[in-house]
Formats: sequence, structure tokens, C-alpha cells
Amino acid sequence: MKSLPPNQLYKACVLKEFPFKTTRQLDPLAEIVGQNRAQEAVRFALAMPHGGYNVYAVGRNGLGKRTMMLRYLEHHADTEHRIHDWCYVANFEDPRVPRVLKLAAGEGQSLKQDMDRLMSRLMKLVPQTFEGDTFLERAEALKKEYNDKQDDALQKVADQARRKKVSLTISTPGGYRLVAMNGDDPHTAESFAQLSQEQRDKFERDITTLEKRLRQAVRKVADWEQEYADKQQALNEETLEGIAGHQFVALIEKYQANKEVVEYLKAVRKDLSESLEIFLDDGEEQAAMAYASLDKKMPRRYQVNLLVHHKDHDVPVVVEDTPTYHNLFGYVENVTFKGTVFTDFTLIRPGSLHKANGGYLLMDAIKVLEQPFVWDGLKRALRARNLQINSLERELTLSGTISLEPTPIPLDVKIVLFGDRETWGLLQEYDPEFAELFRVTADFENEMPRTPESQLQYAKFIASLVTEKKLLHCDQKAVARIIEHSARMAEHQNRLSLHAADIANLLRESDYWARQAGAKLIQRSHVEQALASAEYRGSRIRDHFHDSVRDGTTLVSTQGVRVGQVNGLSVLSTGGFEFGLCNRITATCYYGDGDVIDIERDVKLGGNIHSKGVMILTSWLASHFAINHPMHLSASLTFEQNYGEVDGDSASLGELCALVSAMSEIPIRQDLGITGSVNQFGEVQPIGGANEKIEGFFDTCKMTGFTGTQGVIVPHTNVQNLMLREDIVEAVRKGQFGVYAVSTVEEAVELLLGKPAGKLDRKGSYPVRTVFGAIQRRMEALRELERQEVTQNKQEGARHE
Repeated sequence: MKSLPPNQLYKACVLKEFPFKTTRQLDPLAEIVGQNRAQEAVRFALAMPHGGYNVYAVGRNGLGKRTMMLRYLEHHADTEHRIHDWCYVANFEDPRVPRVLKLAAGEGQSLKQDMDRLMSRLMKLVPQTFEGDTFLERAEALKKEYNDKQDDALQKVADQARRKKVSLTISTPGGYRLVAMNGDDPHTAESFAQLSQEQRDKFERDITTLEKRLRQAVRKVADWEQEYADKQQALNEETLEGIAGHQFVALIEKYQANKEVVEYLKAVRKDLSESLEIFLDDGEEQAAMAYASLDKKMPRRYQVNLLVHHKDHDVPVVVEDTPTYHNLFGYVENVTFKGTVFTDFTLIRPGSLHKANGGYLLMDAIKVLEQPFVWDGLKRALRARNLQINSLERELTLSGTISLEPTPIPLDVKIVLFGDRETWGLLQEYDPEFAELFRVTADFENEMPRTPESQLQYAKFIASLVTEKKLLHCDQKAVARIIEHSARMAEHQNRLSLHAADIANLLRESDYWARQAGAKLIQRSHVEQALASAEYRGSRIRDHFHDSVRDGTTLVSTQGVRVGQVNGLSVLSTGGFEFGLCNRITATCYYGDGDVIDIERDVKLGGNIHSKGVMILTSWLASHFAINHPMHLSASLTFEQNYGEVDGDSASLGELCALVSAMSEIPIRQDLGITGSVNQFGEVQPIGGANEKIEGFFDTCKMTGFTGTQGVIVPHTNVQNLMLREDIVEAVRKGQFGVYAVSTVEEAVELLLGKPAGKLDRKGSYPVRTVFGAIQRRMEALRELERQEVTQNKQEGARHE
């Protein structure tokens, strides 16, 4: 069997297929390359006007999910979608339930500025006007009129009482007392008792009559008092109307299209005259409150709390990186004033849902699920389609303090959650509401087909990254090397990795080395230098293993032959850096009942998949050598110098070859490494990490010395996955190293043992000079030995009888 040719070990880009010299000549992509399926899902979800069509974007980190969403929304957002400003204002009827105002985009800031200007004007004019001579004279005239009426009514009653020798005295405000007089002095109890019964009865009748008249007078005074208050209120309203009436008329006319704003302005106009003390009292308290709440020195009662403001009509796209409860749903702040905790509607603060209302909110699913009460609150808001601002203390029912209950705001938002497939599966399984609220799954691809057309698209993707990150542009060969590295990342010659984060990192590091060299373009050598630098930074553990091979601590043979011993290949991953290692697999055989002992499994160092692979090769052996008779050879398998857990079935082909060698007693070539999985029919199945495994054995051979016959056996189906290092391709081209592709166990056995595996003839026998023939002869010899022992035992038993 011949080694694979160099062109099958690495698929290079054909530069003639690139119609550009540098990425500067390419138009950057507006979309993310290769994600058509996810893009269609997003388009469908965002176009659906019904509730529940939120998006869960599934894919590994680094695929560009967030970037794709932001770019897509930038170019395809629903511009006809109406967005609004939202304001909280005082509710004069129920201060605990602030009113919410819905305004067209941009009008919220206008209303706030209009109210601030009005209040600033009133703060100056109200004290000037209401403390001016004109107003005070009119107010004093009203008060004098009321006092004169009051005094006149009470004086009439007092005069009538005096004529009847009864004194009317005013004890307290609103309190009146009638007392019988003894000359100029009031009667005492003793002097009143000395009067005749007739005199006492007369006093009592007079006082009763006077009390009725006094009550009538007091009722009139109360009516006059209310009349005075009404006139005073009318005077206040008339005065205020003279100051601010025309401004209110102008504001009502300006916002006449918004019924809610007009009602609010009328309510303010009415409340002003009843709350004049706000403008007339000493302003120190308001100043202190404004300082405590980081606000202007303004009457808080008439401020407009602009919760959400849009400068233009662009649909809001909000990315929430820290989705805590308050950050998402908003909260009500408190200020401490004179030792008292205080709050009002001006201290209501918006959350991300408020800011994204009418648009799109993007979040990481894991972060949302990690935060207490956020997931339940989000589902509640999406179901109810409104936003209720509740403090977390009330959510936990830990606080009984008086707080605000702001009017809920209608919610119209599309949520996009980014997460991995495992989280998506758990939510689907354990949260029945998830499927109702996130009906669209945007499934992001890890790879894309590699064709001349897709390579050009990938080059444009590289151009967009270069432009976006402000890096040096790449020349043609640098683009080709990056595309080839992408195919290596995808572990397939005809596919390209869509892991945008890795490609962006490679471009940044290549840009660094290009600038260090004073180049004006990123060239292939700079990309190679970036890859070599990244490999060096992450290869300490690999180099430690290589040192153990050099000094003989790890026993590896890359020359000669050995019975029951083969060079297996494995992959080790250390924090994102993967490398291949050569592992010695040994097998021994002995007389037994045909069992294969997996030492790794018995000592609990073998994983389930590895154990399954050993069971499969055991069944393969039985199907070839124990069809009609039991197999009297048992065997044991192990990974030598392995002190950690082993899993995966990629060593099952090597283990089977080691067993075949031990059973046939034919030695195995030690200059070949082998990897591959086997099924029960002896077909070799593909494995992962083919590139790393070949490179690992190549490095081992390089350390121990090349012989010209060394190489690696891989499954034939893995040839399409090969994107080997340049030095290995060159070694194959020079005949120093070989890569062999096999499809069956027989091909691998023939390569390793140097003899034909053998094919079963019509009589059920394998040819004599084949590997399987040698095993069959050994089995038959064991069976013959067993028959002889049985016959001998029977004869000895007969003699004893």
C-alpha cells in the first residue's frame, strides 16, 4: 500500500481564483458569512407582529451571533415601527400611583423643557405677584369684608345678650360662651343660687334663646368663611391666570393631539392655585431635596420624569451585558433627607426593557438565568405585555415601607437571547413557558462549505473584520493562508470554520507582527508568525511530554518490530491548545476461554466509549476465529504508562492489531503509528483529531530519528480531514514519512504485520501463510491439545473404575 500523495494531505488555495490583490479591493460584508439559516430565522421572528416570537440564538461562543444580530438590525430593522417617549408625572388625586404619559419620539424632552421653563417662570413671578401691593390690597379687602360681617353678626347677638343681662364671650377660636351677669361681674355659683327661682328660670330662658340666635349667627359666619375662601381661591386663580394662563393655553394647543398630555396640563393648572405654598415657602427645603436627589431646584410636584427619550425615530437596539433585576426592569430610587428616607415619581429610573420598548433587546441567556428573579420577571412581562416597576424588596416581600406603584407601561419588544445548545435543551425540557415565549430558534452553523465562491465570500468577511478592527489590509497570500487555517480549524479540506472570534484574533496578531516588521500589508509570513507565536505560548505541556520522550522516561519505539505492541495515537487538550501524543498499546495472550481483559476498564480508568470499542473488537475476533468452536485464547489489553482516564474508541483499530499480533505471534512494525475506530464487520470508521495525531507521531519520529519508513495509518474516511503542517507535507514529498489510509482491519493488519491478513475459503479456513491463518492454526492446536487432555482423562477414569 502506498502513502497518500502530498496533495491529499493539505488543500491549498488556488490564488488564480482570487480576483483581488489585497482586501482593500474587496467590499466588506454587511452580513455574517455562512449563517443563512440563522439569518432567515431572525428575519422571520422580527417580521412576526404577534407575541411570543422572540429569538433564542443557539451556537458556540465566538460564532459572531451578537455581531450578526447587530448588523442585521442595523440594516433591516422595521423603520415603520412606531417608537415613543415615556414620562412619569405626578398623580394629584393619588400620589402613590404616578401617571405615565406616552408621547411621540422626541416630544418627551420637549414637554420636560416646557414644564421646566414654566416652573422657573412661576418660581420668580408667583412670589413677586402674591407679595405685591395690588394682590395684598385685594386679599386684605376680602379678609376685611369677611371680618366685618363676622363681627357685625356676633355684635348683634352680644347686644341682645347685654340687654338681658347676659355676657357673650369668645373663649377659643370658634368657641362661644353665654354667662349670666350680676351687675358688671358674672354670677358665681353662690350668687346665682341666692336668686329667686323665677329669676333663675328667666336667665335660663334668655340664655336658651340667645344660644339659638348665636348658632344661627355662627352658621352664617361659617358660610361667609367658605365664601371668603372661595373668593380668595378665585383671586388666586385669577392672579395665577394672569401670570401663567397664556402659557398653559399655548402648551395645551401645542400638545392638543395628545389627550393624556392635555389632561395632565389641565390638572397642573388646577392644582397650582391649591399649592401656592410650594412657591411661597422658604426654598431651603426644596434646595436640600434637589441636592439630595441630584436634581434641579424645582418644585418636584410639577416636574416631568422623562423615563425614555428618543432623539430620532431609529428603532432602539439595546444590548444588556449585566441583566440584573434593576438593570432590566427599572427601579425607584430613595433619598435621605433629614434622617428620613424619601421617594417620589421623579426618582423612578428606567431599565433596559424600557429603553428597548418598541425595538429589540439582546442578552446572554446564561447571565439572565444566573440573576435572581430576572427570568421569572422577564416571562411575566412578556406574557402581560406591560412593564410594572416593583422594587426587589417588594418582590421578596421583605419590606413593608410605603412605596410607589407606578402605572404599568405597555411593552412591545423583541427579545434575543444568546446561548449554547445545552442551555436551550434544558429550558425546552424543564420550562414549559419557554417554548411559548421563544418560538424561534436561530441555529448558528459552525462551518460552511469550501468552494471558490465561498472562499471569495470568506475573503470579504476577512476584509470586513480588517475594516471594523482598523487593522492593516491583507495581501492575496495572507488571505489564502487564513482560509487554509480556517479549513484546519474545521478539520475538513472542503469546509471552513465560522468561528469569527478565532479569525479576528488571528488577524489582530498578524497585524501586530506586520506592524512590528514595518510592513504596510499583512503578508503570509506574518500570519505564519502569528500562528507560530500562539502555538509557542500554549505548548508548554506538549514540550514537557516531548522532553519525556527524549530522555527515555516515556517508552516509545519508532523502529524495529515487536509482538503484541503497537503505537497508538491520542489527542490532549490544554486550555484551547490541542496536540497529539504517541501511546504504547500492548496485548498479551494466554490459554483461556476467549475473553479480552481491558485493564483500563477493570481499574476504572476507561470511559464508556473506550469500553464499548474493546467489546466491539472482542466480537470481531469471535466472529472470525470462534464461529464453530470456542476460542481457547484469552488476552489482556492496556495503554502503557497511562495514569489518567482514557475514553474514546479511536484506539480500537490499534488495539485489535495488537491482539492479532499477540494471537498470531507475528511482530508489528514499530515505525508506524495507527489510529481508527472499528465496527463489528471490520470496517474502519473515522475519528477526530487526525491532524494532531499525525503531527504528534511525526514529532516523536523526529525526536528519535527518521528512518525513511515511518508513517501513520489513518481511516480512509479521514483523508478529507487532513490539513497537515507544511514540514510533514514536505517530509512525505521527500519520502521520509508516509500517511496510509485504510478502509478495513485487513488492510491495517497487512501494513503493520507485513503479511497478508488472509481471506476465508469455502472450507472455512484461512491460507497458511497469512496472519489469520497463523491464528487459526494456533487455535486448532489448542483445540487438539484440549481433545487429547479430555481423552487422556477419560482413559484414566476408566482404569480407576
